[in-house]
Amino acid sequence: MPLSVRIVLVETSHPGNIGASARAMKTMGFSDLALVAPKEFPCAEATARASGADDVLAGARVVASLSEAIADCGFVVGASARLRSLPWPTVDPRTCARTVCEQAAGNNVAIVLGPEQSGLTNDDLGRCHQLVHIPASPDYSSLNLAMAVQILCYELRMAQDSESGVVSGGEREGREAPLATAAELDGFHQHLEAVLSEVGFLKVDHPKQLKLRLRRIFHRSNPDQTEINILRGMLAALDPRAQRRQRKHK
Repeated sequence: MPLSVRIVLVETSHPGNIGASARAMKTMGFSDLALVAPKEFPCAEATARASGADDVLAGARVVASLSEAIADCGFVVGASARLRSLPWPTVDPRTCARTVCEQAAGNNVAIVLGPEQSGLTNDDLGRCHQLVHIPASPDYSSLNLAMAVQILCYELRMAQDSESGVVSGGEREGREAPLATAAELDGFHQHLEAVLSEVGFLKVDHPKQLKLRLRRIFHRSNPDQTEINILRGMLAALDPRAQRRQRKHK
C-alpha cells in the first residue's frame, strides 16, 4: 500500500510540467496532487504530458494558497533547488524519504515544490518543517520540476519498500496526540505574533526574518495538537488585552 503523501505544486508556470509531474507520481504509486494557483489548468498540454495519468490530474485539487493546500498536514517538506540565506533544516531526498515514512504513519504529509523559475519563497519555507535539497552538478544544476517530483517519489517508494525505510520505535510512538496541522500551527503563530506585538517585542519595522526564525523554533520541535493547545493557553493567559478585559469586568 503506497504512502499517503501529497505532492503540492505552487504557481506552476507550464501546464506540461503539471502533466509530467502527475505521470511521475503515478509511476511510483502516488495520486494525491494539489495545485496552488497554477497559471493554466486544466489544459490539453497537461493531459498530453500525463501519458495515462489522467486520473491523477482529474483528482488534483486546485487551491488559491499554500496554506489551504497543507492545512490538514502535520508534516510539510519544502523542496528547493538552492539553499536560502536563512539557515533551515535541510536533508537529501533519501533522508527525507525515511523521515516522511516515519511521519506518514500518523499524520498527513505534504511535499511542496515551488515555481519553476523562482522556487519557494521564504514565506512558503516558513510553513515547512524541513527542506529537501536535491544535489546536482555545480556546473549545471537546473532540474526540471517533473524530474524533481520523480526523484522524490522514487525515494519515497524505495524507503517504504525497504525494511530499514521505516524506523521502528520512532518518536511518533511516544506521542499522545497527532502532530499539529499546518492550519493549527498558523493559528498559533498568528496568536504568538499578536501577543508579541502587544507587549512591544515585535515592532512594525522588524525584518520578516525574525518571524521566520520564530516559526523555525517551533517547527523544529514538531509540536503535537495537545502541545499547541497548551501553548495557545499560555499565550491567552499572558495576553495583556485579555488581562485588561478581565480588570474591566471586575
